Amino acid sequence: MTPHDLRMAMKGNTIMSKTLRRRVAAAVALTASAALLLAGCAGGGADPASSEGGGSGEGSDQRIRLAMLQPPQSALSPFSDDASKLSRWSAGEGLVRLNEELEIEPLLATEWEQTDDLTWVFTIREGVTFHDGSELDAAAVQNTIEQAGAAEPAPRVLRGVTLDAEATGDLEVTITTDVPDPLLLNRLASAQMSIFSEAAYAEDGTVDPVGTLTGPFELIELAGTTTATLDRYEDYWGETAQAAGIDVSFVPDGAARAAALRSGEADVAETVPVSQAGLLDETMAFEVQQSRTTYLALNTESGPFTDPALRAAAYAAIDPQVIVDTIYEGRADVAEGLIGPAIPWAADLRGDVEPTAEPADVEGVEIVLAAYTDRAELPEIAVRLEEQLEAAGFVVTQDVREYINMEDELLSGGFDSAIISRNVLLDTGDPLSFEAADFTCEGGFNITRLCDAGVDELVAAGQPLPVGADRQQATMDIEAAIMQLGAAVPIAHDRVVQGEAGTWVDVVRDPLERRLITEFTRPAE
Repeated sequence: MTPHDLRMAMKGNTIMSKTLRRRVAAAVALTASAALLLAGCAGGGADPASSEGGGSGEGSDQRIRLAMLQPPQSALSPFSDDASKLSRWSAGEGLVRLNEELEIEPLLATEWEQTDDLTWVFTIREGVTFHDGSELDAAAVQNTIEQAGAAEPAPRVLRGVTLDAEATGDLEVTITTDVPDPLLLNRLASAQMSIFSEAAYAEDGTVDPVGTLTGPFELIELAGTTTATLDRYEDYWGETAQAAGIDVSFVPDGAARAAALRSGEADVAETVPVSQAGLLDETMAFEVQQSRTTYLALNTESGPFTDPALRAAAYAAIDPQVIVDTIYEGRADVAEGLIGPAIPWAADLRGDVEPTAEPADVEGVEIVLAAYTDRAELPEIAVRLEEQLEAAGFVVTQDVREYINMEDELLSGGFDSAIISRNVLLDTGDPLSFEAADFTCEGGFNITRLCDAGVDELVAAGQPLPVGADRQQATMDIEAAIMQLGAAVPIAHDRVVQGEAGTWVDVVRDPLERRLITEFTRPAE
């Protein structure tokens, strides 16, 4: 029997029990509401982390139409960047999550304790069911962690640490790390560590998210790279979702996303390009400060930019202010370094970010400049960068495509330079982890192909540090080392425009890009 067959069988066997539970829930709605009010004293009452028991109240019969920026790259595998979509749709949930203050709060785990340098004990929330009807228990959590650890390639969020999980009770999981890990909770808060039912995992290593998660919305169907359909999960452990479901369209073209919003074909549009934001009614465009940096990655492994003096020349040739003024129309901040103003301590700790090499004469040096179309501003930036680089003497050839069609070449060093947009808090909510992923020898997203012993030593020294002042300083020391080598030219720190038609309220405007539609997103009155 395939995982899909098993899941369908389990669903068939649980239809009657689900119906009974719904009737019971409706009969005790007043009692449940009172309990939720009491539970909310510590957490605000409107947060699933502070809600207990099955869903209460009745939601709308309306559905949210969502236009998203980037199609799935890996069929929504939790071990890839696709995992963030499951989080933004409130389909997937982890043991814990990060809030807007970058603090850890409970989700599928209600409490935890670190018992020694390597060992953590988590208490699993009682009464949670997966979308296939099976119950969440410690064994399911153990299985998810083991599956993530065995995945090839490993999820980025687990790089640098090995986790061992053991169900030490029906609702207790003990997690042991191979080395002291100050970021364990941050790792577990990543969408890549969403908890799946056993039926999700196939023998070939793939993970099927359809009907196998725990969130207030159940993924019903993924139609390739075009659409996804989610329905309200009536047996959700927290507040029942207000929306009946989410109809997702993947629309890489930014103008098309904005047009869908203007025409009434979309209720929410992710990442409206600056060039289109001005065409929206001002009540539809919401500017969100992002922890996202756009930078020019220079290939330090092969091609012209193996020469530090040529990298310094590229740095000197580029004027980010012009790009912010013209392409972003002022809706961004000029990047002083890789870590932007969304991380409040960065500017005060910033060191020298100028390349140490003297710029070389670049007259006639030929380079290939890559950019992807998924973010509408990047091809426009490419045009400006070509102008600035050619004014300095470079001969520039552009290569602009959808990200899905160039990812392998980007990661393998197939371009001399590439314009990259990166959330520096991706995965762990820790900018030092971004530096490790993008600029170390073993980094999983090292488009610069930088492999420098000094940078690797700084990263290795910084990674064991606990969250706090010392780790912050280490982060900025690493930034300075990367910049002094000229591996990247910072351009802008983004302020993303999120489009909302006004048909729904409580759509989340999240600087972390982890949440968007939640159980509390409701129709406008």
